Amino acid sequence: MSDILIQLFNPIDAEAVTRLWRESMQAAIGIPPVHSFDSHQYFLSHILPTDHEIRVALINEEPVGFIAFNAKFVSQLYIKIGYQGKGIGKQLLHLAKDSAIDGLQLRTFEVNEGAQRFYERHGFVCIGGDDQNEEGLMDRLYEWKKQNSSLCL
Repeated sequence: MSDILIQLFNPIDAEAVTRLWRESMQAAIGIPPVHSFDSHQYFLSHILPTDHEIRVALINEEPVGFIAFNAKFVSQLYIKIGYQGKGIGKQLLHLAKDSAIDGLQLRTFEVNEGAQRFYERHGFVCIGGDDQNEEGLMDRLYEWKKQNSSLCL
């Protein structure tokens, strides 16, 4: 596999990132997106950046994954179909963990068992869930606590 370049989201990539987001989400949860393509692209380009850092993973200049996070929450993490299981999600998740204050929370759909296994492998623990999302599907709330590396003497 070619080298993965991770960079800040560039609006020039909005169409390709939106496409991979929608395709990956639909494959994971089994239903089509509830919002239009244009609405998703607007959300990615204009709403998410107001309180989330967005990083995009590129291979040969093609977006193959992205993450939107802040110091407490991972809002989005999607990897393009065909590129999952290659360490891209791990690299993106580590960026969010490195920026976390005390830990992170995130939600994933209950039907997305692959995502649940991924987050659990990376130290996240399920602490709840509900169906209060736009898709009306049960989800799971996960939490990861940052380990304090300093010792009290």
